[in-house]
Amino acid sequence: MAEKTTFESLDEKDILILRTLQQNAHLTVKQVAATCHLSITPVFERIKRLEKDGYIKRYITVLDAEKLHRGFVVYCSVKLSHINREVATDFSQRVMDIPEVSECYNISGKFDYLLKVHSPNMKYYQEFVLNVLGTIPHLCTLESTFVMEEIKHNYGIVI
Repeated sequence: MAEKTTFESLDEKDILILRTLQQNAHLTVKQVAATCHLSITPVFERIKRLEKDGYIKRYITVLDAEKLHRGFVVYCSVKLSHINREVATDFSQRVMDIPEVSECYNISGKFDYLLKVHSPNMKYYQEFVLNVLGTIPHLCTLESTFVMEEIKHNYGIVI
């Protein structure tokens, strides 16, 4: 069995490539190579290895939620009536199919899940709670926290 690649096996150039791509995944291999002071072929090979080893999961385009009329952001804390593997799996599968939910976390504490929901406005969110979340079996308690202003939002992680 092949040994799994670990963070410790990455060298400074790998980390520099990851940092560069986190800032702008739209860069060509040639541009990444220039930024990292390497030649194109080694950078191409490193990127392919980083993708294969799962360090790079995917490339995305970050959209402006306000311009797309989805700038009303709500963090929705959900408590289920009871929790077991079957209920948790069912809830998770249902949430995966809800386009308004951009993030979902299984959390500890008073609630079982934390959802990040994008909607155009309060009325839409109210209908969403009644007609979508409210129809999920085993949903017991729901608490909404409305985002008034986004102060900081990093899409990458510090490495």
